[in-house]
Amino acid sequence: MIMKKFIVSPAPHIHSDQSTQSLMIDVIIALVPTLAVSIYAFGFSAIQLVLIGVATCALTEYLIEKFIMHSEITIKDCSAIVTGLLLALNMPPSSPWWLILIGSFMAIAVGKMTYGGIGQNIFNPAIFGRVFLLVSFPVYMTDWSIPQAWLNAGKIDAVTGPTPLSMVRDGLAAGQTVPQIFAANNFNQLDKLFINIGGSVGEISAIALVLGFIYLLIRRVIKPTIPLTILITIFVFTGIFWLIDPLHHTSPIFNIFTGGVLIGAIFMATDYVTSPMTFRGQVIYGVGIGVITVLIRLFGSYPEGVSFAILIMNGIVPLLNKYIKPARYAKGA
Repeated sequence: MIMKKFIVSPAPHIHSDQSTQSLMIDVIIALVPTLAVSIYAFGFSAIQLVLIGVATCALTEYLIEKFIMHSEITIKDCSAIVTGLLLALNMPPSSPWWLILIGSFMAIAVGKMTYGGIGQNIFNPAIFGRVFLLVSFPVYMTDWSIPQAWLNAGKIDAVTGPTPLSMVRDGLAAGQTVPQIFAANNFNQLDKLFINIGGSVGEISAIALVLGFIYLLIRRVIKPTIPLTILITIFVFTGIFWLIDPLHHTSPIFNIFTGGVLIGAIFMATDYVTSPMTFRGQVIYGVGIGVITVLIRLFGSYPEGVSFAILIMNGIVPLLNKYIKPARYAKGA
């Protein structure tokens, strides 16, 4: 008699054609516009960061699963590739090769595999790797000098060196007003939409990031709740400060389209594993990220606070999932 194995589990049973691999491939596709703009702006430097980041993440995960955990090899699900790609896009364009190598190793070995691998990590691995590098190598991680680019026919001169956030912070510290800072640095409000803007490899074009966001929404890879909550929170809180004192505070539009807000809100805060499961939890999570980001930008030591905000709220997600639950089935019937 042939015995068949059955999986017994309680209802409801949800079937979907989506897999971890297909979701990760969609994320990679959504990042293609940003990656293309980055290569156009920074040339080989961007390519080098991406290749080393992806290769190191994939190799680290493979070696740990094979020789330490003795478990199933999961690099085929492409999650390690996404981690390496996101970390590379969150690096300064002038980063040395060994910096992205260290960050990628820490992202996978400590940020992901220490907790048991995909689905069990508390913190977003790419964010973990970036924050580790920012704390450990602050000089390299805040060096926004532009490397020699290729593929752009010498148009790299259009890209500024310092980030707009650091430009504003330094100017305010020197006693200038925001309009004076913009005028002195020839900063155009449209710059932040295209590539005339300093910053990490993947944050120099808001349009490219928004295109990726639209693609993920169409493919139903993510829901708009978390990104929109983050953006609305940052818009409201920075808008309050701007209305009170527009000479010493930047506009909410400036704060949304500069720095790592878009890439963080769209591609990192929405990570399935490290974000809340319920709608209410996602709203609280998004508001928390927005508030912490604004507080760090206005009163912290760093001009940018998105990575720290996401990492902090990642740590609160288990509490949100535990205490904020959806209504029970047939409750009140």
